[in-house]
Amino acid sequence: MIVVKRVVGEMLLHFSSLIGESFCFASCPRILKNNTTQIVEPPSTLEEEEEPLPDEFVLVEKSQLDGEVEQIIFSSGGDVDVYELQALCDKVGWPRRPLSKLAAALKNSYMVAALHSVKKLPGSEGNEQKRLIGMARATSDHAFNATIWDVLVDPSYQGQGLGKAMVEKMIRTLLQRDIGNITLFADSQVVEFYRNLGFEPDPEGIKGMFWYPRY
Repeated sequence: MIVVKRVVGEMLLHFSSLIGESFCFASCPRILKNNTTQIVEPPSTLEEEEEPLPDEFVLVEKSQLDGEVEQIIFSSGGDVDVYELQALCDKVGWPRRPLSKLAAALKNSYMVAALHSVKKLPGSEGNEQKRLIGMARATSDHAFNATIWDVLVDPSYQGQGLGKAMVEKMIRTLLQRDIGNITLFADSQVVEFYRNLGFEPDPEGIKGMFWYPRY
């Protein structure tokens, strides 16, 4: 496992370019004849990027031929069901952790970001199908430092840029709260994913140190 750190000086410059790319994606809807996909986040200006992100908003909206509409909703208010989270961890192949500890980890996190899929059929108002498809959380000292943990996306929704969008919006929220030192732990196979988000392994020779109990 590699400790990855986002360095403030480079982070702000690089993050601003990423925001430009992601919001171009969000403000340029693609409409297909058979299967319509529309990004509904409004176009942003430099001034709007300084506005705090809402706790919940629609990130992606897709329309199917049968009229079903699926919305991918980003939220940062900690609205995560622990049983749904355990099922999502099972889907990505993570080892099971006690439900009580999962609940405590969510409760004690500084920020919990979630992606929910909400499916609606025509004429089925009030009968929506909502399920958790992504989650990440951050712990913090509420002043200088934050560490991102447990980034996961349902395998059937991977490869669509949702994990990247979720982490970018977490970073933006942390920066708006004046927390500039953002770190995470990354397995070797996902280091490049985080590098593309502006994280840097072992910046300036900084090494992660670990203490494990010796049983």
